[in-house]
Amino acid sequence: MQSIHNFLRCFFNKANYLQPIILLLMRLWIARVFFLAGLVKIADFDNTVALFRDEYMTPFISPTLAAFSATSFELACPIFIALGLASRLAVLPLLVMTLVIQLTYDQNIQHAYWGMLLLNILAFGSGKFSLDYLLGKKILK
Repeated sequence: MQSIHNFLRCFFNKANYLQPIILLLMRLWIARVFFLAGLVKIADFDNTVALFRDEYMTPFISPTLAAFSATSFELACPIFIALGLASRLAVLPLLVMTLVIQLTYDQNIQHAYWGMLLLNILAFGSGKFSLDYLLGKKILK
C-alpha cells in the first residue's frame, strides 16, 4: 500500500509541472480565437456595424458602440492574455461578450468552452510563463 501511495504522490508532483504549460496553451488558444474575430470585424467595419444593427441586435447600446467595443476588446484583450499581462482583468470583457453572444444571439456549445477557458485564466491567473509572473518576481525582490 505504501508503494502505491508513493507512486501516486510522485505522479501528482510531476503532473504539477504541466500547469504552467497548460495555462500558457489555454491563454494562447483563447487569445487567438478572439483576436481573429477582431481582425474579421475591423477588416470591414461598416459591415460589422450593419451586423450589430441587423443581425446581432445587441441590447442596451447602439450598434455602432457595440461594434466598436467588441472590435476593440477582441483586438486588445487577447494581446494582454497572450502575454500574461493583467490577463485576469483582460478576460472580463471577453467573458461578458461570450455571455451576451450566448444569451442573445447564438446558443452554441463552443461559447461554453470559451467561457471555461476564460474562467480558468480568471481563477488561476497566467501561470509561470507570463509577464505577470516575471513582474511579480521583480517587485517582490
